[in-house]
Amino acid sequence: MEAVELKVSGMRCQHCVESVTKALKPLVGEVKVDLKSGKVSFEGDPQKIDLNAVKTAIDEIGFEVVE
Repeated sequence: MEAVELKVSGMRCQHCVESVTKALKPLVGEVKVDLKSGKVSFEGDPQKIDLNAVKTAIDEIGFEVVE
C-alpha cells in the first residue's frame, strides 16, 4: 500500500468535500479530504490505482488537481 496525496483547487465547503469523496470512493475506496489544506489523500496499490481516472473524476465534478 502506498499513500497518495493530491492538491485539489476549488473546494470551498462541506458539499465540495462530499462531492469529491463520492466521486473517488468507487475508484480508490477510503478517501480523506482536508478542506482547509485542499488536499485529498488515500492509500492503495500503485499497480491497481489509475491516477488518470482519479484526476478525471475530480475534473468531471468541477475541481482541478494541481500538480
